[in-house]
Amino acid sequence: QICNQHNAEAPNLEQAFHRMAQTEPNLDHDVSWFLLPSYWSKMVVALISFLCFANSYDGDFVFDDSEAIINNKDLRAETPLGDLWHHDFWGSKLSSNTSHKSYRPLTVLTFRINYLFAGGFYPVGFHVINIILHCTISVLMVDVFSILLGGLQFSNKGRRLNLAPKTSLLAALLFAVHPVHTECVAGIVGRADLLCALFFLLSFLGYCKAFRENKEGHNFSIFWVLVSVILGAVAMLCKEQGITILGLNAVFDALVINKLNILELVQKLLHKDKSLENSGLLRKGLLFRITLLMSGGATILYIRWRIMGTGPPAFTEVDNPASFADSLFVRAINYNYYYSLNAWLLLCPWWLCFDWSMGCIPLIKSVSDWRIIALAALWFCLIGLICQALCSEDSHKRRILTLGLGFLIIPFLPASNLFFRVGFVIAERVIYLPSIGYCILFTYGFSLLSKQAKKKKILAVAVLGILLINVMRCVLRSSQWRSEEQLFRSALSVCPLNAKVHYNVGKNLADKGNQSAAIKYYREAVRLNPKYVHAMNNLGNILKERNELQEAEELLSLAVQIQPDFAAAWMNLGIVQNSLRRFEEAEQSYWTAIKHRKKYPDCYYNLGRLYADLNRHIDALNAWRNATVLKPEHSLAWNNMIILLDNTGNLAQAEAVGREALELIPNDHSLMFSLANVLGKSQKYKESEALFLKAIKANPNAASYHGNLAVLYHRWGNLDLAKKHYELSLKLDPMAPGTKENYNLLRRKLEQLQKKSG
Repeated sequence: QICNQHNAEAPNLEQAFHRMAQTEPNLDHDVSWFLLPSYWSKMVVALISFLCFANSYDGDFVFDDSEAIINNKDLRAETPLGDLWHHDFWGSKLSSNTSHKSYRPLTVLTFRINYLFAGGFYPVGFHVINIILHCTISVLMVDVFSILLGGLQFSNKGRRLNLAPKTSLLAALLFAVHPVHTECVAGIVGRADLLCALFFLLSFLGYCKAFRENKEGHNFSIFWVLVSVILGAVAMLCKEQGITILGLNAVFDALVINKLNILELVQKLLHKDKSLENSGLLRKGLLFRITLLMSGGATILYIRWRIMGTGPPAFTEVDNPASFADSLFVRAINYNYYYSLNAWLLLCPWWLCFDWSMGCIPLIKSVSDWRIIALAALWFCLIGLICQALCSEDSHKRRILTLGLGFLIIPFLPASNLFFRVGFVIAERVIYLPSIGYCILFTYGFSLLSKQAKKKKILAVAVLGILLINVMRCVLRSSQWRSEEQLFRSALSVCPLNAKVHYNVGKNLADKGNQSAAIKYYREAVRLNPKYVHAMNNLGNILKERNELQEAEELLSLAVQIQPDFAAAWMNLGIVQNSLRRFEEAEQSYWTAIKHRKKYPDCYYNLGRLYADLNRHIDALNAWRNATVLKPEHSLAWNNMIILLDNTGNLAQAEAVGREALELIPNDHSLMFSLANVLGKSQKYKESEALFLKAIKANPNAASYHGNLAVLYHRWGNLDLAKKHYELSLKLDPMAPGTKENYNLLRRKLEQLQKKSG
C-alpha cells in the first residue's frame, strides 16, 4: 500500500520539490543497503538501540551518580522547587566558590520526578528513562539524517520527503549502536546529555518545519524559527552544549535553504563584489532568520550568565593538567592531542574509560614526543575534508561535508578549552552530539566507496560487521557500568597511570570491608599522584582503624599541608591525635576543620568525644548539641548526650534529651535503648520495659539489650523474666561484661526463695 502511494506521487515530484535540490545526485543510488519504509526503519533503529543498552536497566548508582543523585538535596520533596534554578547540577549554590557552574535545572528536575515516583533512590527507574531517551533520540536521527543526507524537500501537501532512506537508516544505526554512548545511557548522570540531545534534535527539526513551501513560493514560518530558539534554550537548560544548535541551524539555513557557496561568498566579500546581494545572502530572509537566531542565543547566554554569576568554575590541575601549563605551546599541543583522541574514540571506540584525568594521558612537553603524529594525522584529515567542503565543484559534496564537519565540531566547542577551562581531559559523554557529524561523514564515505566498488555487497557486509561489533561492544560496556566494581576494574587496563582509577577501586574495596586490598590501591594512587589528598585521607582513615596511628598521622598531616582547607583531613587528623592522647593538637585540628567547613556535624561530634575524654562535660554537651542542630538525625551525638547526662546523674535532663531525640528519629533502636536505661533508673519500669522490648524487636541479636532488660526485671522483681533475658544475653555474648555476675546473683536469690518456700 505504501509503495502504491509513493508511485502515485512520483509524477508530481517536479512541482512538489524545492528547486534547490532537483538536479542533485541521490546519495542512495549506488549504496547496497536495506531499503525500508520510514516507520520500519524507525522500528529497527529503536529495537537495536534498545538491545545495545537493555542490560544496564538494573544497574546500581555508580561513580558520579552518588553526588548528582544520592547526595543531591534538590531531589528531595522537602527542597523547594525554586532552589533548582539557583543550584548547579550537583546541588551546590551557583554563587558558591566550589560550584562547577554546571547549570542543568531541567535534568535535575527529571531526577527529582524519578525519585518521587520511585519513592526513594531505586536506580531501575532512572536507568529505564535513560534507555528510553536514547531509543527516542536514535529514532529521531532517522529523520535528521534524511534531511542532512538527502536534503530538505516537501510534497505539494507540505509533507517532508525522505530522499535518502537507505543512507539515513545506516547513519541512524551507526549512531544508535556507537559504544562511546554507553556512558550517557548506562551512567545515570548521562541523562543531561540525552535530554540535551533530544531538545537539540527537536530544535533542528522545528527549524526545518519553518520551510514548508506554500504555493506562493519561498515563504518561511517565523513561529517555527522562534520555537526552534526556545527548544535550543530548553536543550541548554539540560546541558550547556544545547546552545550550539542555534549555530548549526544557521549553517543549515545557509547551505541547504539558501545554497550558499561559502568560498565564493568569502571571495566576493574580500573583493567587495557588487553582485553580493544576488549571491543568496539576502534571499529568502536568511539575514532576518540569522538575526533571530543570534538574538535568541545572546539573550539565553546573558540570562544564564546572570544566574550563574561572573566567576568561572574552580578546577584543579589534576582535572585538566594541560590548561595549567605555563607554556602556550604546551597547552596548544595537548589540546590538539586531546582532540585527536576524541576523534579516535569515534573511529575506534574500543578503549573506553569512566575517567581520563590524573595522569591517564601524560602531557606532551616537546615536539620529539611520538604522539605528535596523532595531531598531524588529525589535522591532515580535517584540512583535507575542509578543502573538499569549500572547494569541491560538486555542490552536493560541499553541502554534506560541511554539515558533517559542522555537526562534528560545533557541538564539541564548549568542551574544547578554547573559550574557558573545562574540568576534564577527555569525557566520552561530551561526544554524544558530535558523533552525529561522524555518522554523516562515515555514511558519505561509504556511499563514495560503494560508487567505486565493483562488489558492493562485500562492502555492505563489512559495514554490517562493524555495526555488529559495535552492538557487542555496547552490550559488554553497558554491563561494566552496572556496578562500580566492574566499572572501576575495567579502567585499570585502559588507564593504568590514572591515580583516580586506583583510588576508586580502593574505595570500592574499602566499602566492602576488604581493607587490605584497598590499602594496596590507595598506596598506588598516592604513588602515581603524590599530591592526591583524597587518597591520603582515605588511606589514613584505614590505617587509623587498624591502629597504625603513626603512618596515619603522617599521611593526614601531609594532606592538610598540600591542601590547607581540606576539612575532612583535618577532622581525621584530630581523631588520630586524640587516639595518640595529644589532646591539645586534636582540639586545634577539629577547630581548623570547622573553620574551613562551618556546617560540619561529624566534626562537632568528634570534638564532643574529645571533651568527654577530658571530663569537660559542658563543652562536650555543647559540641554534641551543635552536631544535632546541624544534622537532627545524628544518632551518635544524641546517644552520647543521653549517656553523658545519665552517667553524671542528670536523669531528668537525660530523659528530656532522649524523648527529643526519639521524636526526630523514632525508629532508632539505640536511642530507645539509652532512654530505656534512663527510665529504668528513674523507676519508670513500665515505660522502660516497653522501650527495651521495642529496641529488641528492631535488633534482636544485641546482647546488651537483653542484659539491661534483665537488670530492669531484676530490679522490678520479675525474676523469671529477668532469668530468661540474662540467659538470652549470655547465649548471644557469653563474655558480656557484668551479665554473668548479675545472672549468678539472680540464681542464688532464686535458690534462696525456693529453700524458703520449701
